[in-house]
Amino acid sequence: MSERHEGTVKWFSRAKGYGFIQYEDGADVFVHYSAIRGEGFRNLDEGDKVEFSVEQSEKGLHAIDVVKVA
Repeated sequence: MSERHEGTVKWFSRAKGYGFIQYEDGADVFVHYSAIRGEGFRNLDEGDKVEFSVEQSEKGLHAIDVVKVA
C-alpha cells in the first residue's frame, strides 16, 4: 500500500469535478472526484481535512484514495 498523507482541501469545483489538496508542508496536489472514496456523488469542500495517497502520472502528481477525516 502507498504511503498515506494528510492535508487540507485548498479548493474543489463541484462543476468541474476537480481541485487541489494542500499538504501539511504547503505543497499542492491535484485531486479528481473519481479519487474520492465513497458512494454516490463525491465531492470535497474547502477546508476539509483529508487523508490520501499520491500517484505519478504523465501530467504530474495527483491524489488517490482520498478520505475525509474528522
